[in-house]
Amino acid sequence: MATSPQTSPAPVARRRDRTHWLYIAVIIAVLAGIVVGLAAPGVGKSLAPLGTGFVALIKMMISPVIFCTIVLGIGSIARAATVGKVGGLALGYFMVMSTFALAIGLVVGNFVHPGTGLNIAGATYEPKGEAETASDFVLGIIPDTLLSALTGDSVLQTLFVALLVGFALQRMGKQGAPILDGIRVVQALVFRILAMILWVAPIGAFGAIAGVVGSTGWSAVVALATLMFAFYLTCALFIVVVLGLLLRVITGVNIFRLMAYLGREYLLIVGTSSSESALPRLIAKMEHLGVSRPVVGITVPVGYSFNLDGTAIYLTMASLFISTAMGKPMSLPEQIGLLVFMIIASKGAAGVTGAGLATLAGGLQAYRPDLINGVGVIVGIDRFMSEARALTNFTGNAVATLIIGTWTKQVDREQVSAVLAGHRPFDETTMLDDHGSGEPSEEVEAGVPAR
Repeated sequence: MATSPQTSPAPVARRRDRTHWLYIAVIIAVLAGIVVGLAAPGVGKSLAPLGTGFVALIKMMISPVIFCTIVLGIGSIARAATVGKVGGLALGYFMVMSTFALAIGLVVGNFVHPGTGLNIAGATYEPKGEAETASDFVLGIIPDTLLSALTGDSVLQTLFVALLVGFALQRMGKQGAPILDGIRVVQALVFRILAMILWVAPIGAFGAIAGVVGSTGWSAVVALATLMFAFYLTCALFIVVVLGLLLRVITGVNIFRLMAYLGREYLLIVGTSSSESALPRLIAKMEHLGVSRPVVGITVPVGYSFNLDGTAIYLTMASLFISTAMGKPMSLPEQIGLLVFMIIASKGAAGVTGAGLATLAGGLQAYRPDLINGVGVIVGIDRFMSEARALTNFTGNAVATLIIGTWTKQVDREQVSAVLAGHRPFDETTMLDDHGSGEPSEEVEAGVPAR
């Protein structure tokens, strides 16, 4: 009996410690890269291949991440649609908000231009097929074989095959369930490998930052700081203005009172840099708030795969930063193409730490492969931006749950008022058996959104 209590907390503590040390290691690596780049520019430039190597590792994971995410995502759509009005409203809302968030990222990126003045054009790719016709583009999406799309470097081909497989499995019904379960296991493996690769992030960040600062000096530091500030400000405005306005108009709830109610969850997310770490608590708290269990059970899990507002803002802003910093800005048609790709590929990007980075690399690989090496620069500040992404994703799903509940008239308004006023506090003892704080950042995989 004494073994049980000791065995349970042990793994949680280890995971927390590992995440903590990785975060600190990346911070130290970035600072060290800045110092080396400023003090010894020549040495800094010679360290740039470390960042390039890390980017190559991320590129290696693009196809499996995209394939598994899209196939399982389509399975989630099928299940959500069968529950009728709630599922339809939720999916429609998620698509609109994700697209809006991606568009906001593009607008802010075009307005701020945080990468202006940098010249980090050290990519090994050269632009190809600038005069490509529409028919060439469409035909290029079709792979030579079904499997070649998973082993080649065309993300659009991977996306095309993933859509075919997903819809085919959907049509198979129960016969396709074992295959979906198998793909879910494969995705768990893929995300586990991705988690292992992320432990090399401090080395990649050190080399990338040292190389950039060695080449451009203080302008690189200023540009990266500008990007982080612009991203944090954009996320804050998105939460307060966009989500706050929607919440007030549709439900009559004040966004700040809702955020105060979810205060412990925000602290948990900041500590783990993952919105999934608070998933079990969000489900319990939204039910306590007065939203019906069916609405919470559908909206929250599906939202964790399809309603990623913070990640959406990050993907488009980071893409524009890289293109500007490398002196190869994206044209408006290219930005629209990137937007369309990210609408599809971003679904599930928040499942595991690092999947968003792979999606960013995938988007650039699909439309502007000459920019792919610029991802190495983003790696250095990705950990700094992950909290804003996670907090925005989490808030977006909490707001969505209340909105969908209001639309379907499955919210106890009297309970909402009493809870937010502090008259009926949430019973924390109901969460004593929750191990989410230790596991989700590494192990949520696709199992959560797919349920």
